[in-house]
Amino acid sequence: MTDHSFRVPLLAGALLAALGVAFGAFGAHALRSVLDPTAQGWWQTAVQYQMWHALGLIGIGAARLPGNRLPAALLVVGTLIFCATLYLMALGAPRWLGAVTPVGGSLMIAGWLVLAWRVAPSRG
Repeated sequence: MTDHSFRVPLLAGALLAALGVAFGAFGAHALRSVLDPTAQGWWQTAVQYQMWHALGLIGIGAARLPGNRLPAALLVVGTLIFCATLYLMALGAPRWLGAVTPVGGSLMIAGWLVLAWRVAPSRG
């Protein structure tokens, strides 16, 4: 396994985690009086999913799992789409973005399923 194959998920996870803390603090302090309860819920959901997937990516990188490139890519792209659409809607973007949010969620699910398939014991 190359050094690059486990460093990319670690880097992506660390960056997503740092941004998750920043966005969480921003939402809790700067946006508390600005967002209505629905928008606050979207913001909080985005922060939670971002942080959980950041930790998952760090775990994938730290475990140095073989074949982690596809699952890590699916998790990163899925997290970015899912969270970005929720953050944007919370900040006033058109609600039709909510139709895009499940695409990100589906990519995250696919990432976890691909990872499970790749690490499952062979049945041969």
